[in-house]
Amino acid sequence: MSASVHRRALALMLLSAAAFTANVLLVRALNDLHFANIWLVSCARFIVGLGVVAVVYRHDWQPANLFRNRKLIERGLMGGIGVYLTYLCVVKLGAGRATFINNTYVIWGALLAAWVLKEKLQPSLITGGVLALVGLGLLTNVLSTGTPPGLYDGLAVVAALISAWVVVTIRQLHATEHSSTIFAAQCVYGLVLCGIPAFLQLQPITGLGLAVTAVASVCAAVGQLAMTRAFRDLSVAEGSLLQMTVPLGIAAGGVAFFDERFLVHELVGAALILGGTAFTALRQPARADIKAAS
Repeated sequence: MSASVHRRALALMLLSAAAFTANVLLVRALNDLHFANIWLVSCARFIVGLGVVAVVYRHDWQPANLFRNRKLIERGLMGGIGVYLTYLCVVKLGAGRATFINNTYVIWGALLAAWVLKEKLQPSLITGGVLALVGLGLLTNVLSTGTPPGLYDGLAVVAALISAWVVVTIRQLHATEHSSTIFAAQCVYGLVLCGIPAFLQLQPITGLGLAVTAVASVCAAVGQLAMTRAFRDLSVAEGSLLQMTVPLGIAAGGVAFFDERFLVHELVGAALILGGTAFTALRQPARADIKAAS
């Protein structure tokens, strides 16, 4: 892989992280507006995502494959379950504890990729992963909640394992499917899973709430499409590590928009996240240049 291709993949992954950060902050704003129906927010995300695919990638995506390719069906069902469980655990556990547990998918994803895809675990990836996870633990105060492990802790671990499996499945699907079709699978099967519960729990929503939900859904669609495309050229471990900048963005958004304050150890955690992701990202271009030059 050339250095320019790698840089483009990094840019797409960072765009994805920014979009996911905006999505979470907007969903958080919905909670402040007293509207946070998890089923409905999930459905809105899937509907908007499917609309984006149908309009922007109308000549590229293959809707018939969504019902013929077993891997696409698997990706769709697992992705839909993962989205719902992630939102559920954030509500039930609190953002700090749920975010830390869910982001262990970086470790599970790297290990799973080494087994399924035969990707080599580079020392830089392992070092960056450890730094970023330690930083995330400091930033989210996971050790200060005082809450013993319970049902939702277990569900958060399940969500992390699902995320790892989905990331590896995306890498496998890139050999035969377009990025838009891979993303559409999550939207279609996510709607199948969440549609009925969302309808049964319908509640009134203001115009502002509807607008925020729509923008949040667009951000999620942009984030997912950018991430799906970036994983074509990035390893599972490296791409997942860059996604760990999302909690850092959420923390910054909390300061800017929700008047949150952070302690010294939380700032240290933010620095470790940046250091871990940057260390991993900056190591790869050097290897790509050397390979291209030879």
